[in-house]
Order: sequence, then C-alpha cells, then structure tokens
Amino acid sequence: MLEAFLVSSGVVALAEIGDKTQLLALVLAAKFRRPVPIILGILTATVVNHGIAGYVGAWVAAHLGPVLMRWILGLSFLAMAAWILVPDSLDEEVDPKPRYGVFGTTVIGFFVLEMGDKTQIATVALAARYPSLLAVVAGTTVGMMLANVPAVVLGDVAARKLPLKVVHSIAAGLFAVLGIAVLLGVGMPGAP
Repeated sequence: MLEAFLVSSGVVALAEIGDKTQLLALVLAAKFRRPVPIILGILTATVVNHGIAGYVGAWVAAHLGPVLMRWILGLSFLAMAAWILVPDSLDEEVDPKPRYGVFGTTVIGFFVLEMGDKTQIATVALAARYPSLLAVVAGTTVGMMLANVPAVVLGDVAARKLPLKVVHSIAAGLFAVLGIAVLLGVGMPGAP
C-alpha cells in the first residue's frame, strides 16, 4: 500500500511538471491572484477525475487475465515514457471574470483538461497495477498537488526556473522502468 502511494505520487508529480494542467494553474494564478480557491479547485477536480480513472484501472485489472494485463500495463507504461517527452501547451484563454467563480472555473478547467491526459492515463495504469485503489488515487492526487501548488503560489517564477527537459526525462525514465518491470513480471500476480 505504501509502495503504491509513493510510486503514484512520484510518477504523477514528475509527469505533471510542464503538463497542460500545470500551465492552466499558472494562467489561473496570474489571472485571478487568488491561490486558495485555485488550489481547492485543483484538489477537487483531481480527486474526482483520478477517482474515476482509478476505478477504471481497477475494473480493467479485475476483468483481464494476469498475462494479458501484464502486457497491457507494461506497454502502457512504456507508451507513457515516450508520451511524457512531448511537451504540452495551453491554447485556451481564461475568462478574466469567470461565470462560475475562481473555484468553479478551476474545477471545470482542471477536470476537462485532465480527461485523457498523461496523469489520468497513468492513474488508470497504476490502479490496474496496484491492488490498493485508495493508495493509488491518494498518491496521484498528492503528486498532482505537489506539482501544481507551487505553480499557483510561485507562478511564472517557478515555470521559468524548472529544467523541464530534465524533469520530463526523469519521469519518462520512471515510466520506462515501471513498464520493463511489469513486462518482466516483477511484483505481478501470475507472472512466471
């Protein structure tokens, strides 16, 4: 359970750096200058989104045989390793006077941008890999907050100072190691 939490936190925190949702956090922080509702909105959207993704991952794990599951997970982690090396951009403008308030705008924006995003897909794969759904969702949520809270609080300063290529390379390496370990059956039920 602790391993699932720590791996989920670390992988998502690294994957989130430079991601489009982190860019949205920077935009929201610059536009609204109200960190508390933005941070609470990120937390709310992440818990709901990653909770759904976690349930999907757990369902997939329960309905596929262990050998097929091992191959799907291993290849998914390797695909994530490649995908994380592709930088994200945020093309949408944020309304300076949001219809749903700062909190509501953040929840909606983060939830929508997270659909099909690297960290959501990673949450599905991690939940399929580890038997503790709660540890995975808690871990991916903590990872998301570790990456986004500083972006909200520090804004553009943090975005300009982080060596994104190095961070993305580390995250890609972690996904690749997870993928190879899963393909080799390390810690997988039913592995040779």
